[in-house]
Amino acid sequence: MGAWLIFADGSGTVRPLMNTRRKIAVLVGDGMGDEPVQELGDKTPLQVADIPSIRRVAALGQVLLVHTVPEGMAPGSDVANMGLLGYNALDNYTGRAAIEAAGARIPLQPDDIAYRTNLVTVEDDEMIDYSAGDISSAEAHELIAALNEEVTRPGVTFHGGVSYRHLLVWSDGPPKLALTPPHEISGQSVADYLPVGPRATEAHDLMELSKRVFADHPVNQARVKKGLRPATQIWLWGHGKAMSLQPYPERYGLNGGVITAVDLIRGLAELCGLEVIRVPGATGWIDTDYHGKAQAAIDCLQRSDFVYVHVEAPDECGHKGLAQEKVRAIENFDHAVVAPVWAALEAAGEPYRLIVCTDHRTPLAKRGHTSDPVPFAWVDGPLASDTLNASAPFDEFLPTEDTPPLVCDLISSLLT
Repeated sequence: MGAWLIFADGSGTVRPLMNTRRKIAVLVGDGMGDEPVQELGDKTPLQVADIPSIRRVAALGQVLLVHTVPEGMAPGSDVANMGLLGYNALDNYTGRAAIEAAGARIPLQPDDIAYRTNLVTVEDDEMIDYSAGDISSAEAHELIAALNEEVTRPGVTFHGGVSYRHLLVWSDGPPKLALTPPHEISGQSVADYLPVGPRATEAHDLMELSKRVFADHPVNQARVKKGLRPATQIWLWGHGKAMSLQPYPERYGLNGGVITAVDLIRGLAELCGLEVIRVPGATGWIDTDYHGKAQAAIDCLQRSDFVYVHVEAPDECGHKGLAQEKVRAIENFDHAVVAPVWAALEAAGEPYRLIVCTDHRTPLAKRGHTSDPVPFAWVDGPLASDTLNASAPFDEFLPTEDTPPLVCDLISSLLT
């Protein structure tokens, strides 16, 4: 495998210097970017977090702000992670749910449309919780099964996923609906964000059916008794038809794996021909097995030349407005993922490139994503042993003289 040693100059452009073999690790803290928060002394979580390894990458390598989402596209983790993997979503993106279907290995026929289906808690017309109290997968699957039993519309099938994240595959489903992600409307009236467009009433009917099915379901009765939030209904969004990506071995000459807790990133791995590496303790929340993900990454690099590690926890904390937990999730990412993976790369004594990044901002105050630029850093090694105390900023306020580059273009240069 050939790779280019490159650097970013003051204008943000990238140019090759030399061709050499190396291991490449891309470590992604989902949603780490933010805005100054009063609770954190008018600083962002990245600014206050204890992240010595990430700041050392910034000091010893290159660090800059990047745009992860092409202009005109919504700042979703789907589009942004496509960019971090080196794909411009403008070329072939169809919708988030289609990617998640690939991650769940649910085949889509040409006339099928997949819809992301959240289990949510809505009370008095307000979106109380886009995750139904972080409902367990086992509980959620019981609800999804009950919903499938009651569906009478032909060609409609719900598929259970992880926690609150599920899928609807609808043969010849309505393709032109305007749908809103539930995590973007926390605390707001849902009446203003119901499906709109041709055949919207059919989507409304499915959502209403879920309310009736879930209302007295034993799963929800048990959750209420425990003081937990019930899943009051489904919420449809992120729809799209099947999509395809050029495989990594063809596009970048790389073979490797992807480590994540969520079907979205698994779907991208499936689509781009990378191994999906499952870690049993990976939850997508702050209690995820960070150490297990790091070890899986180290093992992957021993047998291949590329690994992509995705940690969902900072994003979930941002959506829930939990400042201290978001700081802790970022610190866990630094201490338990970045540090050991980097140490293993150094110990191997072989050329490597370590990339540390985030896919978008998930401001605590907004509880949703924004398209503002985010920090991105990389370092090449092995390094000299006297660099342990190096440190430089890695946050949303890095100096920039020009428009930050689009990350899919930068990553493409870093991988080839």
